[in-house]
Amino acid sequence: MGRLRFSMSVSLDGFVDSPERSLDWVRVDEELHEVFNEEARSMDTFLYGRRMYELMAGYWPAGDRDPAATPAMVEFARIWRTTPKVVFSRSLDAVEHGSRLVREDAVAEVARLKSASEADMDVGGPTLAGSLIAAGLVDEYRLYVHPVVLGGGTRFFPPLDERVELELVETRTYRSGVVLLRYRTA
Repeated sequence: MGRLRFSMSVSLDGFVDSPERSLDWVRVDEELHEVFNEEARSMDTFLYGRRMYELMAGYWPAGDRDPAATPAMVEFARIWRTTPKVVFSRSLDAVEHGSRLVREDAVAEVARLKSASEADMDVGGPTLAGSLIAAGLVDEYRLYVHPVVLGGGTRFFPPLDERVELELVETRTYRSGVVLLRYRTA
């Protein structure tokens, strides 16, 4: 059975964006971007909701041609373009860049994908991840905790009816002050 990972940058108070939906607070230096690249290379499929897909598709298809792109950014653009993507949206008419659009039940489709192969998948975006967490489909969580308190925004974890027991498998501190907390479901 395939494994599903939810990995995002998060503020110390648990938000993945600011109240204005800004990401101007993240500290993604070259070291951290190389770590993100290593993670991305290990994934067989990226799963996105509409907002995360539009954010990623707005830059990464040509990110390696940006004159300001660092070597790690150039590498990520190439990884992103070649990795298959599944986009869950009822409002999009079409998707591009090696993506497949799914309009119906994301939970059922992800459960099918997990049971149909040994592929590792990464879910991008807290809204889609929230429904998959509630359904018990997420196997691993990687929180890249940035040294900032935002006071509001979109939460990393959704409200849940039942708790999710986790096992800490790794911690790491980066030069930028970002701390990785990696958990798997217990």
